[in-house]
Amino acid sequence: MNSKVLIAAASAFALAGCATTGSAGTAGDSASVEEAPRFAAKTEAEGPFPSTYSAYPGVATALVGATVFDGAGNRIDGGTVLFRDGKVVAVGGSDLSTEGYRVIDGTGKFVTPGIIDIHSHLGDYPNPSVQAHNDGNEATSPTTPDVWAEHSVWPQDPGFSRAMANGGITALQILPGSANLMGGRSVTLKNVPSRTVQGMKFPGAPYGFKMACGENPKRVYGGRGRKPSTRMGNFAVNRQTWYDAINYANDEDAKRDLGKETLKGVLEGEILVHNHCYRADEMALVMDMAKEVGYKVSAFHHAVESYKIGDLLRENGVCSAIWADWYGFKMEAYDGIMENAALLQQAGACVVIHSDSENDIQRLNQEAAKAQAAGARMGIEISDATTIGWITLNAAKAMGIDDMTGSLEEGKMADVVLWNGDPLSVYSRPEKVWIDGALMFDAMDPKRRPVSDFELGQPGEGDVK
Repeated sequence: MNSKVLIAAASAFALAGCATTGSAGTAGDSASVEEAPRFAAKTEAEGPFPSTYSAYPGVATALVGATVFDGAGNRIDGGTVLFRDGKVVAVGGSDLSTEGYRVIDGTGKFVTPGIIDIHSHLGDYPNPSVQAHNDGNEATSPTTPDVWAEHSVWPQDPGFSRAMANGGITALQILPGSANLMGGRSVTLKNVPSRTVQGMKFPGAPYGFKMACGENPKRVYGGRGRKPSTRMGNFAVNRQTWYDAINYANDEDAKRDLGKETLKGVLEGEILVHNHCYRADEMALVMDMAKEVGYKVSAFHHAVESYKIGDLLRENGVCSAIWADWYGFKMEAYDGIMENAALLQQAGACVVIHSDSENDIQRLNQEAAKAQAAGARMGIEISDATTIGWITLNAAKAMGIDDMTGSLEEGKMADVVLWNGDPLSVYSRPEKVWIDGALMFDAMDPKRRPVSDFELGQPGEGDVK
């Protein structure tokens, strides 16, 4: 090595050694002081918990001869669905060429987009339902916008595979619970086996933000002798929290705050609000509050009285994610009626059928059929093709993923279910389920029945299902 280089290196080492003791150089001699290391967390824009989802391998597939409901309100009898490389290639009649595709005869069967559950707690309240698994409610403060549901999701929850095998679920939104006015961020997942939640995380899906009004927050915190203990207290706490978030968003020098960072994302329209709310009068008030502070409600969840304000929901572009027939289990659910979905559809409002249940998620198709039948009994006829949209495309719209999934359209993800009969019949079940074109479940092939790690070795469970 050149002697001059050695001398320079030795000098630099000496200066660095002196700098750590504070004895070298002067305040004005920047060359003689080693620069202190800088630390910084990833910013929101850099995505600190990115999706690592990668589609399972699939083959080019043609489903032919089946009745196709495309999720967008269309029905094709004797239809053909082509997909390859994870995407839908074409949807049409028997004239579509199937050359180069693995052909599956769907005669007498039905094809729909993958079923989407907009309201689930799988992973956050997994099976077995024991106290150690209760991770869905951070019920320590009425507003916890800083928490993220994905940080509680247990990918080994057996409920995920049951939802696919019995209900054809290909995507689902995991929400925090409803103890708090602001419960935190939700996460949208692909319903695939994975070691990590990031391996299930739906790429490109926006975050949701769970809010709750009505009985739950006032009961939880009023029971502790603190605010809010009334509905007016609920709104007061919400409004002040939003005002504080607005100040934070407008302050370029504000110290980073995870809760306010989430609320800022909502105000900017990047994070979608999913608001647990039952009564019509409260939903109307929430929409006014949203206008006051500058955000939009994407969907009211449960919303058993939506039928009373269908016109307001339509005008404000707010979906109602509802049950088919749950009612009466608490006072604010007293006016729930089975005709809710039909009346909303008649009013031109957005209807989504959701589960909020580890059991109902396995039969959202039947729940949609029940709501459709209730409408027919009162003279509101809703087509089967429209009804399928309640558990596919409408859910995707409210979750902000309808440009990627929710309907069988060219270029969208090949999330597809082949049913062994009419999906709106109680006698029908998924026969095959594809996610991004990969066959993830096949009722006719025991090797294509996903099993959770947790189930392996459990008595009466495991790979015997």
